[in-house]
Amino acid sequence: MTSRHFINAGPPCVIRRAIAGDADAIQGLYQELVGDTQIRVLPEQIATLAESLTSLLLVAEAEGIVCATALLNLCADVMYAGQPFGVVENVVVAAAMRGRGVGKRLLDHVEQLAIEQDCTKLMLLSGSHRPEAHAFFRSCGFAGETKQAFVKYRSQFGAG
Repeated sequence: MTSRHFINAGPPCVIRRAIAGDADAIQGLYQELVGDTQIRVLPEQIATLAESLTSLLLVAEAEGIVCATALLNLCADVMYAGQPFGVVENVVVAAAMRGRGVGKRLLDHVEQLAIEQDCTKLMLLSGSHRPEAHAFFRSCGFAGETKQAFVKYRSQFGAG
C-alpha cells in the first residue's frame, strides 16, 4: 500500500500507513475521541501493524502534522467464496481539522483499499452519542439502518 496525496479540496494532505513515530499523535487523537487519559499507544505496536497484511493503521497528515487516523481490519470470511470484509475502527479527525475534507479523504482511501482487497463490505461502529459523526459517516455512504451493532467490553466478560 502506498500513500496517497490529496490537494484538490481542503488542506493538502497525505494518507499513509502509520509508523512508530506517529504514536504520540495517534494517542492524542484517540484521547480526543474518547476522553480517556489512560489510552496508551505503543510505538512498537504501530510498527507491528505497519507490517501486517490484514490490519492497516492509517493516518492523514496535513502541513506535516498527523491530524486524523483510522484502522482498517481485513477479516477472513467464508460467505462469499472467501472474500474478506473490512471493519473500520477508531476513526478520528482532530477537532481543528473537521469539516475541511480530511476525514472524507481518509475514508475514501479506506474504501479504495477495501476495493483492492476485494472486500464484500465495510463496517464501522460509532458511539451512540455522536450524531455529528453519524451524519458524517452517512455522507460517506455508510448506512446506519441496515444492521444493529452490539459491543461487549472486556470489563463485562463473564458478567453474563
